[in-house]
Amino acid sequence: MALIVLRFVFVMVAVGLGFQLIQSPSLGNDPAYLPWLVFIGLLLLSGAVIGADMLVRRKQLDTVSAVYIGLLVGLFLTYILRLAFSSLLPEKSDFTHWAMLVLGMVLCYVCISFLLQTKDDFRFIIPYVEFVKEVKGLKPYILDTSVVIDGRIADVVDTRILDNQLIMPRFVISELQAVADSSDKLRRSRGRRGLDILNRLSNATDVDFKIYDRELPEFAGQTVDLKLVLLAKYLQGKVVTNDYNLNKVARLHGVGVINLNDLANALKPIVLPGETLEVRIVKQGEEQGQGVGYLDDGTMIVVEGGRDFINKNVKIAVTSVLQTSAGRMIFGRAESLATAKV
Repeated sequence: MALIVLRFVFVMVAVGLGFQLIQSPSLGNDPAYLPWLVFIGLLLLSGAVIGADMLVRRKQLDTVSAVYIGLLVGLFLTYILRLAFSSLLPEKSDFTHWAMLVLGMVLCYVCISFLLQTKDDFRFIIPYVEFVKEVKGLKPYILDTSVVIDGRIADVVDTRILDNQLIMPRFVISELQAVADSSDKLRRSRGRRGLDILNRLSNATDVDFKIYDRELPEFAGQTVDLKLVLLAKYLQGKVVTNDYNLNKVARLHGVGVINLNDLANALKPIVLPGETLEVRIVKQGEEQGQGVGYLDDGTMIVVEGGRDFINKNVKIAVTSVLQTSAGRMIFGRAESLATAKV
């Protein structure tokens, strides 16, 4: 809505300047159509500026600060250009006056529009006061290659529980492209899956997704993992990963980490010893008489006395629960055959 109002005001200013140009004696009346030609040209110029601006999409910034700072920058640039061309233009000419008005109008619009729509880092500092870009959520999340290839981050985004900006660094995309171009078939398929997940995230409307192109001086000679950590530290964000080693490196640098494996384990239903479950035994266990089954979320269940019930559903009594870095394991004892689901 702010952009629509800005564009409308811009066109009205162009129309007002055009009418003043028509009535100005500086253009003369020879030929008679010259004032109207200038008026139409001014309208076409305003339309061309708006059209070029509309071609660049997906930009945002705080509206009020953009208007004020854009006006200041636009007027300042107009003043500088006037000084720069003062020796080439007549000092008290009507042409100089109107040329500077048109130039000021265009520069102010471009500056305000850029600040309204830009998503780049914006920081304007004066002593004791700091105006910073307001980002969505508390801290941005910087995505790792492993978490994009894994693909579950897209499903998490679809749940709409994330209110933080997701940032995909350009160097991570380059690493992902290298994986997708690998001669190994498995690595190639994993890389292509990661690129598909990136396209899915970029088209999602429920999250603020941004590709970060900037290269910091600290990145020189560093590995991709360390670049991720340094970028997260610079942006005061958190790294989202499934990589255990990157998890440790980030914590050593004081950077927060979100591990999707830990998140998935935390969301699995809690099972207490003594509870009764129903599970299908799918294979033999490592110990004598054991059977192994799985819950719908992938949790492995080791069943004592379950070897005789392979490919059958049985009721078990939970005896213990083991939480490991690889996930959660449930141990139980077969009580009876679930005959209704055999």
